[in-house]
Amino acid sequence: MDRRGLRSALSAAGVPDGYYRIEGVHEPTPTPPDFLFLRRAPDGTWETGAYERGVYDVFARHSDEAAACRHLRHLLV
Repeated sequence: MDRRGLRSALSAAGVPDGYYRIEGVHEPTPTPPDFLFLRRAPDGTWETGAYERGVYDVFARHSDEAAACRHLRHLLV
């Protein structure tokens, strides 16, 4: 699964848009005060975690996009 497939799967599962941010695919506006995220790190790995009170907290780093997508889906569904 890639980021676009993850977005479709979360939407189909009824996960509210404000619960998550997927870099380059789903970036809710205005930005919610807290959400789970999937993003690409500067070193090329993928990160999943939570944004709360203005701070990004990385839960896990993944070597590929598919693994990061599976992790975020697990956290939300």
